[in-house]
Amino acid sequence: MKHTEAQYLAEATKCKSLFEKKMIDYGCAWRILRTTSLTDQIFIKAQRIRTIQEVRDKQVDEGEESEFIGIVNYAIMALIQLELGPADQPDLTNEAVMAQYSKHALITKELMERKNHDYGEAWRDMRVSSLTDLILQKLLRVKQIEDNKGKTLVSEGLEANFQDMINYALFALIHLNN
Repeated sequence: MKHTEAQYLAEATKCKSLFEKKMIDYGCAWRILRTTSLTDQIFIKAQRIRTIQEVRDKQVDEGEESEFIGIVNYAIMALIQLELGPADQPDLTNEAVMAQYSKHALITKELMERKNHDYGEAWRDMRVSSLTDLILQKLLRVKQIEDNKGKTLVSEGLEANFQDMINYALFALIHLNN
């Protein structure tokens, strides 16, 4: 598990670093997005990964790694939006956004540690393509929950699904980079 924690943190740090740089470039313009828009952005990225995995011929010079990083960052944006709600205008300082990012990243990492313990690191024997499919499945679940106005009868809500997507994407990044 210590090896997993180090690998997880290394990949999560790459995601956070890119997010922070984009915050400098763009500010928090994404704060105007509704959660449904962020879900669709993640869907586009996951679908592109699946296409790359199946076709292997890409016309844009970005591969799976950058798309998985995008999934992590968009899912953290979604968690922030679930907590704060969308804004009419960019409304947070970079420092406030990064504090939110760090908070949600930590909560998600703690979830990973609990699940990883209970599942016995089963993800290590999974293929990256299976992790991609699980992310797509979670996205379809999220879309259904969003269509149901956030209501579930017996299932996990939006937050848990976004956290799972983050963890699956980070596991995929670990596989791709080791």
